[in-house]
Amino acid sequence: MTTRRPGKPASQRQLRIGEELRHILAEILFRGELRDPDIQGRTVTVTEVRISPDLKNATAYIVPLGGEHAPEILGALRRSSAFLRGRISQSVNLRYAPQIGFELDRTFDQAQKIDMILQRPDVRKDLLPRNPDDEPPITDGA
Repeated sequence: MTTRRPGKPASQRQLRIGEELRHILAEILFRGELRDPDIQGRTVTVTEVRISPDLKNATAYIVPLGGEHAPEILGALRRSSAFLRGRISQSVNLRYAPQIGFELDRTFDQAQKIDMILQRPDVRKDLLPRNPDDEPPITDGA
């Protein structure tokens, strides 16, 4: 399910509705309203919701606390998507309640990899400020 046209940024309306859906999903998860045993008692963060231009499909990106039990939690959320869609339709004033898909948010993993690269000694030395006295003099080419 694609939620954005390639090369075209999300509209203000898509961003606003996506954020509203994120808050609703987070509140439902916080209250423990899902009865699926794979998600009960587990903390899940909804990091972002992206919605399609026609507002009929949405993808919610989630991160389980500590990254543990991700496949089980993802399965539980996918099984509960009809219930969640019904709850969203009660809370948001849209013509159609969007179909909701769930994906793991991998941005934190990518940020951690980048941080590890930046901490390597060979990269770190390139990031240190240079001493202006060590620079060769600039000549005008004459």
